[in-house]
Amino acid sequence: MMQQSGGAKFWTPTFQTERRDDGTIIMQQEGALSDVARSLPDRLVHWASERPDTVYLAERDENGDWRKLTYAQVLSTVRAIGAALLSHGLGPDRPVLILSENSIDHALLGLASQYVGVPYSPISTAYSLVSTDHAKLKDIVALLKPGLIYASDGAAYGRALDAVGGAGHAVAVSRNPRAGDVLFTDMMNAAPSDDAEAAFAGLTPQSVGKYLFTSGSTGKPKAVINTQEMMMANQAMIADCFRFLADHPPVVVEWAPWNHTAGGNKVFNMVLNNGGTFYIDEGRPTPKGMAASIRNLKEVAPTWYFNVPVAYEMLVSAFEADDALRQSFFSRLDMMMYAGAGMAQHTWDALLRLSRETIGREVLLTTGLGATETGPFTLMCTEQQAQAGNIGVPAKGVTLKLVPNGGKLEARIKSPSIKQGYYGDPDLTAASRDEEGFYRLGDALRPADPDDLSKGFFFDGRTAENFKLATGTWVAVGALRAAMVNHFGGLIRDVVIVGENRDYLGAIVLLNADTGQGSADTLQERLNSFAAGATGSSNRVRRMVVMQSPPDLDKGEMTDKGSINQRAVIANRPELVEAIYAGEAGVFEAR
Repeated sequence: MMQQSGGAKFWTPTFQTERRDDGTIIMQQEGALSDVARSLPDRLVHWASERPDTVYLAERDENGDWRKLTYAQVLSTVRAIGAALLSHGLGPDRPVLILSENSIDHALLGLASQYVGVPYSPISTAYSLVSTDHAKLKDIVALLKPGLIYASDGAAYGRALDAVGGAGHAVAVSRNPRAGDVLFTDMMNAAPSDDAEAAFAGLTPQSVGKYLFTSGSTGKPKAVINTQEMMMANQAMIADCFRFLADHPPVVVEWAPWNHTAGGNKVFNMVLNNGGTFYIDEGRPTPKGMAASIRNLKEVAPTWYFNVPVAYEMLVSAFEADDALRQSFFSRLDMMMYAGAGMAQHTWDALLRLSRETIGREVLLTTGLGATETGPFTLMCTEQQAQAGNIGVPAKGVTLKLVPNGGKLEARIKSPSIKQGYYGDPDLTAASRDEEGFYRLGDALRPADPDDLSKGFFFDGRTAENFKLATGTWVAVGALRAAMVNHFGGLIRDVVIVGENRDYLGAIVLLNADTGQGSADTLQERLNSFAAGATGSSNRVRRMVVMQSPPDLDKGEMTDKGSINQRAVIANRPELVEAIYAGEAGVFEAR
């Protein structure tokens, strides 16, 4: 049973479990989900009335000082921008497209769009700034047919704006406008209108708030429809789980991009739903980017913190060297969450040790499971674990279905945060559900304790990635990739596992430029020891080749999150697969 951890209060759920004759398991919390708000803009109006002078949004300005806006200031500006959006003829069928990094202007536009019932879609900056052909961005524009495209900087996003130029939409920018562009400051200073207030009054739970695109880790990105009901049901689940949010408003120092459901729905909406403060972190989980994050964390002590494992590893080193940083970070921290990859045990142990040494108790360090299609909040672990990886139990309102598939348990979900499906693709929406209406998550889960499912689950790989060797042995690709990356200790960033219908496994590895690539001898040594620790053919990688050119975003080999699309790499680079099985020069073989 999940319960209180340290000084923070969490849920204490109980469960109903059904075990069917075919091995299928159905699991859900007892009791109904409650306190679901009508819309996210309602929460802004609420807090602007209850806490008008509380800082809601903050970011660094060009001088490095914090630019701060209170709830009252945000609401006033949102109403002005909302009026401007309606004056440009935007509505449910003419959405807003946002090409921008996280920023206050980005937040204001997204909130204003929702306030007046105009859907918006924050788009990965990689599709504008990294892509060379802008094909994904063009597809998105063709699908959504936006009435307004916003870019934070007309110069930086100029090539992308030109690529999707033409009639049918206006362009607004905050900096460096081009000829014909609307200045975002003019929209912020527009006069509030009765039409904007009427649009807000007319919001319903079924109003579409945003379209979020999937990352494309196992296929092309898809537009997931997010209604107000879905987003607010997800927030009700979060509030039920993280009971401490009712005791004190969250303070977040956060960099995760808002085009992803974790940063843009879970964290951003959580802060607003609970009247907290969002400090926009301009840092990134890279050696250079962490310097900015560390500066921010020294000045602002978070109560809720999220990052990816590689960033936590860098933070551990910074904490060991800087007592002031460590004291600030842990001083009022309720929990630490990680996602995006597996966390190394030495990082896990160090974070718990540092919290004990700093504040005399362990701060909950945890992870969960979710997807763009699920809102994302689905499973969460709130019981301190001895090791990383437990993703917890279903949230209130979520029904978890586990179906035997290839020797594993495939996870499927029913939830009030899963309703609409994919915009413009009813066939794909229908195919994503099973015969009982459960969404096919595409992940396999393994119970921590098969006799007591309340102990939580471990991620057991993506079912779409798994394959069989020529012997008929199933290979759990996700777990094997994570284990290999962890074993190489930062030398490799990601790995593609090959071997479908072959006699043994091989790997195509992407070296980690941030942490040093290591010598050929070191790579050989790590492959030898990894193979030596294998328990059978399903997890023994016999040969390995280094990917000499980086994965190509435009070819679908890399997602906007920076992770590798396994099947796309295999399809696009058959010569690497053949090199492995031919034993060509440059291929490492375990000895």
